Amino acid sequence: MKLSRRLHLYVRSIAMRLVGLTALVIVATIALMVWQWTSTQRELLYSEKRAAAEGTASAIAHTVMNELDDANWKQVSNNIFLVMRDDPAIAYIVIHSDRFNQKIVAAAPSELVDQFIPDVTPLAVTRSAVIAQQKLVAEAPLLRDVAIRQDKQRDAPTIRAHRGEPLIEVAVPIRTLNGHKIGVVRVGMSLAILDRAVAAAVRKAITFGGLALVIALLGAFIVARRLSRPIQLLANDAQTIAAGHLSHRSSIRRRDELGALAKAFNEMATDLEASFGKLRKTNATFERFVPRKFLNVIAPEGIENIVVGTGAPHRLTVLFTDLRGFTAFSEDLSPIDVFHLLNEYLARMGGVIDDQGGFVDKYIGDAIMALFDDEHTDGVLRAVMGMRAALRSFNADRATRGFPAVDAGIGVHGGEVVMGTIGFASKIESTVIGDAVNVASRVESMTKERGVYVLVTGEIVARLEDPSAFPLRVVQLGVVVRGRDEPIDLYTLDDAPAALAPGPS
Repeated sequence: MKLSRRLHLYVRSIAMRLVGLTALVIVATIALMVWQWTSTQRELLYSEKRAAAEGTASAIAHTVMNELDDANWKQVSNNIFLVMRDDPAIAYIVIHSDRFNQKIVAAAPSELVDQFIPDVTPLAVTRSAVIAQQKLVAEAPLLRDVAIRQDKQRDAPTIRAHRGEPLIEVAVPIRTLNGHKIGVVRVGMSLAILDRAVAAAVRKAITFGGLALVIALLGAFIVARRLSRPIQLLANDAQTIAAGHLSHRSSIRRRDELGALAKAFNEMATDLEASFGKLRKTNATFERFVPRKFLNVIAPEGIENIVVGTGAPHRLTVLFTDLRGFTAFSEDLSPIDVFHLLNEYLARMGGVIDDQGGFVDKYIGDAIMALFDDEHTDGVLRAVMGMRAALRSFNADRATRGFPAVDAGIGVHGGEVVMGTIGFASKIESTVIGDAVNVASRVESMTKERGVYVLVTGEIVARLEDPSAFPLRVVQLGVVVRGRDEPIDLYTLDDAPAALAPGPS
């Protein structure tokens, strides 16, 4: 009974079915032989082309040495023309002169003369060639069609090489008899003929192997058909899950290795669904600590790739707001009352900032540092007005509960900053560093000195898209901020009244 069962399982196993795929081994063998043969042919032809290009470049360098030293450009051009005429595989010949800062003094095609960087090859190839002290070989695609006159008396040039063709370029320094480098000759030889020769060899090999391929494919067709269907279904199941449908499961039910694979696949999908659910919750929680806009800058490839020292310059508007007299105010409250007060206050302010397109960067005790990355500053001023209105509403609610009112100063400035991460391996923090941050903080502290609750700088006013929408009033022009030499202009918003009656700062 056990022997019969084992035999039954063996007959139904994929191992047994793979016996029918033996024919495919013939296909693989032929393909390997063709690849090996064509690779050998290509290497041989490539070596021949490289040797020809090196020989041509060296010969030209030796031939034009005296003419280049004597600035006999006509003779140099004649020598180039003769070489081009005798070897149709050469796409171009360029000679740079060190005496004229690597300017091209002779070339085929002739329109390259007097250029410094020919437009037929990439810039990197030219840079390497003109400074080469020894023979230099490079491969690069041709950047444009190259047309050459086959006869100097004919006006109509013919296409020598086409854009995109692979080239091998050999650059050889031109030296005088005493070894002084006076220029460089560059010979670009098309490898298109090499590709055509290899293609012809491949066609020949395929022709001879065609009969064996047909026999092998016919022999394997039946078995491949029986095996391919469940594998394709499993691949479709994987694509469905990859598209985000994590609850999808494979419907394959077999009693062989493919059935076991489908069962393992479904178990993996179940674990994957659970893991992704946890990951989504983790990401959502993490974004409550670091705003999404900040993450897009410091972790464009995902939060799992955040490293210390990642930073990027950015033009931002920085808003600071700080509760007035909060330290003395909180002395009369219990820690839990301070905790609840701060959370309610920060929630109302943060909601206004979010609504106007900004995001809170950090909380510094009772202070808020918020960032706006819009091109114009209208949003931040709308946020300021909304925060003042939210604060009045907050105080009204507190009054109904018998709590004293609170008030806050707001300062706004903008400029170039660096958004990034600081710290070390065990503790990383996101931060914004720059003069704009310091100025915004100091402007907020100046609200007490100026007897206002809102101060914005001239930089903010200058970037308004619609200044008439905001009742701005000049507070003081040309103010020098501590630690900064360049003066700033200060403005306030007349329609942002204090949440409390004005009193001593």
